[in-house]
Amino acid sequence: MKNIVILISGGGSNMAAIVHAAQQQDWATRLGARVAAVISNKADAKGLVLARAQGIATEVLDHKQFDSREAFDTALAARIDQYDPALVVLAGFMRILTPQFVAHYAGRLTNIHPSLLPAFTGLHTHQRAIESGCKFAGATVHLVTEELDGGPILDQAIVPIMPCDTPDTLAARVLTQEHLLYPKAIAQLLQKTTDNVCPQQQH
Repeated sequence: MKNIVILISGGGSNMAAIVHAAQQQDWATRLGARVAAVISNKADAKGLVLARAQGIATEVLDHKQFDSREAFDTALAARIDQYDPALVVLAGFMRILTPQFVAHYAGRLTNIHPSLLPAFTGLHTHQRAIESGCKFAGATVHLVTEELDGGPILDQAIVPIMPCDTPDTLAARVLTQEHLLYPKAIAQLLQKTTDNVCPQQQH
């Protein structure tokens, strides 16, 4: 069975969408995969409550208890590796990861970003998209590399920007698409891992 470990810092709405998709689409049977654990750097993260209610193992590792980012990431990797993960999923995990951590999980560490990458890396994506006069916004699932929001794109969802949109209203509409996009992208990545082949280019 392929284990998925999800990292969160807050409410975990994308985590919940992934867990729901895994159950509804029976990933265990179809992909040989399951959400094995949810780990948070905050003990009061609401997503932990949902995960526990679904019978998923949860752990808390408080980054404030560590002297350095490197020390925290080393301890976090040790916790994650107990589950022998095929995939480590960042779902609202509000930490900048060290190069050593990223390298350790190269090719199996994913993130979702609320913009159509490569546009608007970093923070305040919805406000920046509106202020730039963009007609469309969206979300991107990508593999994580050392470059901030710069890893290979796995999938994207496009959301039109309406004339009356504020950053909050746009964020809410993008989030509904994130909940559909992230589980789909993860399933596709797991399927490729299962097949161990890449789709052939059309000539």
